[in-house]
Amino acid sequence: MKVRIEPSGHEYETAPGETILEAALREGFHLPYSCRNGACGTCKGRIMAGTVTHGRYEGKALSETEKAAGLALFCRAVPSGPVVIEAREIGIAKDIIIKTLPCRVARMEKLAADVMRLFLKLPQNERLQYLAGQYIDILLKDGRRRSYSLANAPGQDELLEIHVRHVPGGLFSGHVFNAMQERALLRFEGPLGTFFLRDDSDKPVILMAAGTGFAPMKAIVEQALAGHGRRPLHLYWGARTRADLYLHDLACTWAATHEPIQYTPVLSRPPTGWTGRTGYVQEAVVADFPDLAGREVYASGPPKMITAAKQLLVDHGLPPEAFYYDAFEYAQDPTPL
Repeated sequence: MKVRIEPSGHEYETAPGETILEAALREGFHLPYSCRNGACGTCKGRIMAGTVTHGRYEGKALSETEKAAGLALFCRAVPSGPVVIEAREIGIAKDIIIKTLPCRVARMEKLAADVMRLFLKLPQNERLQYLAGQYIDILLKDGRRRSYSLANAPGQDELLEIHVRHVPGGLFSGHVFNAMQERALLRFEGPLGTFFLRDDSDKPVILMAAGTGFAPMKAIVEQALAGHGRRPLHLYWGARTRADLYLHDLACTWAATHEPIQYTPVLSRPPTGWTGRTGYVQEAVVADFPDLAGREVYASGPPKMITAAKQLLVDHGLPPEAFYYDAFEYAQDPTPL
């Protein structure tokens, strides 16, 4: 089926049963997306003409009211005939090639009781071109996937870094914490996603992370520190306890040694004696910036945080188009690896 993207006028064909997003990526048209499984809403856009059928998706990503108004999740929408969609294409990602590659676990480092840092080594003479903030999918033997943000900046990719949170019942994370050893072989697909700093703006940036949503922020900050961009960055990292700020000292060092970088940790369950900020991370942001009209916000964390943050930030003057996010759920599987 033919798909036309407005306002660019670009056209492409979908194969039978193929979603609008799948076909667009195959043909080199980069539409906004993140999870690709109907959970986050990043790929949401308008059907201007024609009809689509939706595969399974989560109601929080597309409400019935939005659906009735002509909105669709392009990662789940299959055209029933020729369609015209409204979506903004992302030019900076057009030269990024998505690859499927083997890798070896070069090093494992436990950062917290439930967070493991993996360093992945690519085959000799192979490099991965990606943008800070993008993610990879670890490909499991049964065909399932697990998505992890790349936590190191492009150009520092001799070893790829990912942060794995241990989820009770988690298929891959359980294996990482209970059985995986260094030199283990894995396969992945990537880079994926459209969560990265836009290069067509000079507005100050607020980075807002929750939990292991810190991983893509680490890559973004490290890229800035390497001399790529001069925009002020203010990182807010929300967690439950002090132990959940698993690279707190690193973030403190960034702020202490690089003037454009600021860092504010926020704990929802602070320990006795904690003198820093408390509550929810998005509330700390609006307390510091009651008028967000002249800023951009990049947020990474669970969908519940993303949803709450978006409305709150818009209520404080942030233009909706200046809110970029990477929402993720932790997968749980009782099946052994």
